[in-house]
Amino acid sequence: MTDPMRNEQMVEEDEINLLELLQVLVRRKRLIAVMCVAAALLSAAYSLTLPNIYTGTARVLPPQKDGGGGLSALLGGQAGALAGLAGVGGLGGGADLYVGILKSRSVADAVIKKLDLQKELETKTPDETRTKLQNVVKIQAGKDGIITVAADSRNPQLAARLANTFVDELGKKSVELNLTKAGTERIFLEKRLDVVKADLKKAEEALRGFQEKNRAFKVDDQATATIEGAAKLKAEIVSKEVQLASLRSYQTNENPEVKAVEAALARLRGQLGALTGGGRSNDLMLSAGAMPTLGLEYVRLMREVKTQEAIFEQLTKQYEVAKLGEAKDSSSIQVLDEAVAPQKKSKPKRSLIVILSTVTALFLGIFIAFIQEYAQKMSDEDRTRWNEIRESLSPTRARRG
Repeated sequence: MTDPMRNEQMVEEDEINLLELLQVLVRRKRLIAVMCVAAALLSAAYSLTLPNIYTGTARVLPPQKDGGGGLSALLGGQAGALAGLAGVGGLGGGADLYVGILKSRSVADAVIKKLDLQKELETKTPDETRTKLQNVVKIQAGKDGIITVAADSRNPQLAARLANTFVDELGKKSVELNLTKAGTERIFLEKRLDVVKADLKKAEEALRGFQEKNRAFKVDDQATATIEGAAKLKAEIVSKEVQLASLRSYQTNENPEVKAVEAALARLRGQLGALTGGGRSNDLMLSAGAMPTLGLEYVRLMREVKTQEAIFEQLTKQYEVAKLGEAKDSSSIQVLDEAVAPQKKSKPKRSLIVILSTVTALFLGIFIAFIQEYAQKMSDEDRTRWNEIRESLSPTRARRG
């Protein structure tokens, strides 16, 4: 069993130890107080030498993903998958993409040139100016997708101009990227459309010549329906080929979107091959394999006209979508808050500097007080050992050795 007297003795020793610690602090209170006062005065004096810094803050809402309604839904129904490809939805990519644009060297150089920051920041080289600009401008995206641009400066007006100029350059750069992408696609479709127009005109002239020569000739309704079905499939294949070629101009073959279009293209070609017979997509054998020579020739000519008409219709819709994307004069970036010249400084926080310095000095003073108390009560044996350590670490002793 536990001895009650022993427990009381242990509690008493603990109380005595705590009191001894308190006695040490009381005996060394002058040292602790001097250190705290000195730290408070020195930190206050130092904080007063720091210049006031003002922060201009602008907030931007990047384009949101289209939910499928409105204009995008209309274009998607009319022009197929290339509606998104033609830039109707802007750059997309979420807030991280626009943060990357804001942090790009091209945007930084534009801001430096516009505000003449090399002179304002007192730097000698462009690289030094960019580095200093990165230190005074903070760009981050919140969980809600809103991008915050915060610029620090001793001049409150310059802080606001810095933040607003970054937002302006973001808008210009995103529009430029959108227009470049849409313009490339428009030119690509324009060239393809010129070829289809020539092919359609040639097919129409060939069919008209055949009909003028053989006026009384006509094929049955089944053949006509099959021709129209094959023509639509051929048009969808050409549409997918155009989309694939456009994607490959700025994506690799390993891109998931490229692979999806390739799979869709293979499926359409298989359907066309099954319809034409024997897996050949260039000839419509139909069920009219035993047709007279004139009937087979008419089917082929009519097939070519219907195919070119369907292709022309598809590419024309896609071309209009591409022109619409190029005509967009903004990237749908919304400025929620323009930066205004701040009335109050954002830093330095002088009171916080003084408080932290004083608290640090307090703990340091307590630590020194216990060290001094220990040194004062050190036994002769420990003192001898301590002196030996000091002598061994002495530079004079080390040189002698």
